[in-house]
Amino acid sequence: MKLRWLLIALTGLSIPLSFIDAPFPDELVLQHIPTLVALVSLAVAMRFGLSPLSFGCLIVFLWLHVLGARWIYSYVPYDRWASALTGSSLSEQFDWDRNHYDRLVHFASGLLGVPPASEVLQRSCGMRPLGGAIVGVACILAVGAMYEILEWQIAVFASPAQAEAYNGQQGDIWDPQKDMALAWFGGMISAGLVFRWSPLGRGQRSAAWRGESSGD
Repeated sequence: MKLRWLLIALTGLSIPLSFIDAPFPDELVLQHIPTLVALVSLAVAMRFGLSPLSFGCLIVFLWLHVLGARWIYSYVPYDRWASALTGSSLSEQFDWDRNHYDRLVHFASGLLGVPPASEVLQRSCGMRPLGGAIVGVACILAVGAMYEILEWQIAVFASPAQAEAYNGQQGDIWDPQKDMALAWFGGMISAGLVFRWSPLGRGQRSAAWRGESSGD
């Protein structure tokens, strides 16, 4: 438990640290609003005995987001890092014409989001592992759709430069659809791995599922 609180504290500390020599400090404020909401939600969830798998998934996703927020996603310098390590950039290797870090994070939202969603469904709704995994994918896609609607509203009401800096479409008119598709793909992979996993002990499972007339 102490390790978890330490990881939460370090993640919280990374927020002000990310402002040091930040290339886009004004946009970084907007990026870190969801970071703070997610971090507070994670701290609250700790009171309900969050499983190690779910906690690990959520904290890794937060780290990915903090890293992306530091460079507002569109400018995460993974090419520079790859060149320093291997002598060649990823964009050169795969003939990419845009920064794909945001694509990685949307894929990770499905991959890392399904286990905690499944756990919440099993604990609060008495669902079995398979049902939790399947509905968990739907929950992640619903959250993703709401976030894309938020980005649309930012594009409508913010200045074009600020909207592009936050949304990171990089000129791709199909960016929301591709983001959702990657979240779905990541979620389906995760569901295939955790469809038999339950964070509940045997006694808790019996209590949660007692009275159900059918399985998944």
